[in-house]
Amino acid sequence: MEQKLLIIGSVWPEPKSSAAGGRMLQLITFFQAIHYKITFASPCAKTENAFNLDALGIPQVAIVLNDAGFDEFVKTLNPSIVLFDRFMMEEQFGWRVANQCPSALRILDTEDLHCLRKGRHQAIKDGKPFDKTYLFNEIAKREIASIYRSDLSLIISEVEMEILKNDFKVDVSLLMYVPFLLEGISEETIKKIPSFNKREHFITIGNFLHEPNFNAVLYLKETIWPLIKKQLPKTELQIYGAYASQKVNQLHNEKDGFLIKGFAEDVNTVMQQSKLCLAPLRFGAGLKGKLMDAMQNGTPCVMTSLASEGMFGNLDVNGFVEDHPLEFAKKAVQLYQHEALWNEKQQNGFETINKRFNKNEFQQKLALIINETKRNLNTIRLNNFTGQMLQHHTMQSTKFMGKWIEEKNKKGPFL
Repeated sequence: MEQKLLIIGSVWPEPKSSAAGGRMLQLITFFQAIHYKITFASPCAKTENAFNLDALGIPQVAIVLNDAGFDEFVKTLNPSIVLFDRFMMEEQFGWRVANQCPSALRILDTEDLHCLRKGRHQAIKDGKPFDKTYLFNEIAKREIASIYRSDLSLIISEVEMEILKNDFKVDVSLLMYVPFLLEGISEETIKKIPSFNKREHFITIGNFLHEPNFNAVLYLKETIWPLIKKQLPKTELQIYGAYASQKVNQLHNEKDGFLIKGFAEDVNTVMQQSKLCLAPLRFGAGLKGKLMDAMQNGTPCVMTSLASEGMFGNLDVNGFVEDHPLEFAKKAVQLYQHEALWNEKQQNGFETINKRFNKNEFQQKLALIINETKRNLNTIRLNNFTGQMLQHHTMQSTKFMGKWIEEKNKKGPFL
């Protein structure tokens, strides 16, 4: 029997624009490698940065929120597995999948814990330390419910695995740690990467639609970059990222060497031209794609502790971790100027990629867990009473809300 996978994306994958897009492409590649026929569906409008899924032979379907047409679509497709991209898609379509395809394995890819990111952001706004008061927010109630309703949730960070187990008391049987799935870096590849003397300037990169990235750029502009520029007056900070708005472009200043470069067509090229990557993130969640890009391209980093979260385990960092702006700038200048130190930190990055994110180990484990979960699906669901309860109430409330909206849309806005 042909194995079918339906991916319901909150957006169409954009691996050149965001780490989330890169992760989705990694999961697509994994499922194709284990011989699943994939269909990708999304209610989101497709942008010019969307990856060409046709090149991978993947059919694409535009779906509509609160529309019974999805029921017929998913019933006819009859997938073996449905993968929800972020909890919002599980909220919208999970009950429909459960109704029409009850035997389909439902997998949630959280990307990162949205409740953690939102809580940290609010704590920053309030000028208070982050604690459970901020973690247990309204998003958390929705996100954890989505995890319980799913048969398996893919968690990108070890730190988030611990938060789910210890703070939210989620049963570990519902969770699987699946970080970025990357190719190993060979000695031959390392030899081709530009050396210390062939690089110049600083870089930071990140999708500007992602609020933590814009906040970090603003922090660089107002606080950290002036400290670095004072000691290294000939250097530039080159800032790359998709979807730079007017408020982002207004930060561009040639005199200060603070350059908004916009979308990077090839992240590897711009990373390999740069001597150092700066990542002063003050809130967020998950693993940071900019650090992965930097390590893969031999670019040492200076980062905050939040940026480094879940990245290095017991291994040495590919640069420095500093939260105080003065120390952050000091370490950036030191690393920029000292070749031997720079080379040492570069090697740490290669080691991190090869030992912590090599895709071969995680893909093998994921394939085994998926097969085991499919074989024992009835037992797993029976043992997950909380999930059954949430599925029941969600199917009732979301179902009737969705049907009400559907009827309202049929009749028009004035009826």
